[in-house]
Amino acid sequence: MADLYRHRGLRKALVDGLRNKGIDDERILQAIMNIPRHLFLDKAFADWAYKDVPFPIGHEQTISQPFTVAFQTKLLEVKAKDKILEIGTGSGYQACVLVEMGAKVYTIERVEALFHKTNKLLQELGYGMVRTFLKDGFEGLPRFAPFDKILVTCGATAIPQSLKDQLKIGGYMVIPVGQGETQEMIRLTRLSETEFQKETFGLFRFVPFLKGLEKLH
Repeated sequence: MADLYRHRGLRKALVDGLRNKGIDDERILQAIMNIPRHLFLDKAFADWAYKDVPFPIGHEQTISQPFTVAFQTKLLEVKAKDKILEIGTGSGYQACVLVEMGAKVYTIERVEALFHKTNKLLQELGYGMVRTFLKDGFEGLPRFAPFDKILVTCGATAIPQSLKDQLKIGGYMVIPVGQGETQEMIRLTRLSETEFQKETFGLFRFVPFLKGLEKLH
């Protein structure tokens, strides 16, 4: 599927809408402008790609609402060369936004069918530099730790200690946390080996952060 003039027009309208909603980091807006989001959805639903809504991508997963992607990215305060761990690869779209901003991205997906589909897409779109892992997100990637930033794109009931341990001192973790249908967006800053500062940024709705792998049958 091509990236047509019409798609670029829809992307520009989406970016203008995000700017009006308070996303003021031009690097994030440029990243969203650069990425053909319709290629991350099944062809039949391509017209949904540039609406500011989440959309199902199969396997009980969603591609997050563009505003949510931009908001979480803004909280991360991404710098070029940042080493970022993403929990919940999903469609791969969020990882591509981080790469467009100059980050080195390590991303974990627990659903095997989605992992293979997304891996193939990332290669096809020229984002083969994203390092993808089929793993349980609760474990993180201790082999590659510490990370400058950690981004969790699924709703946790608590912040896993294993992920806190893998965050660099001075680094940020952005994670939605809550017990019910909505979660509070939290930014955790690691101040020292044992101290963390917590900030909250309103309510969002994510698919749940689940343990274990969902293997192909």
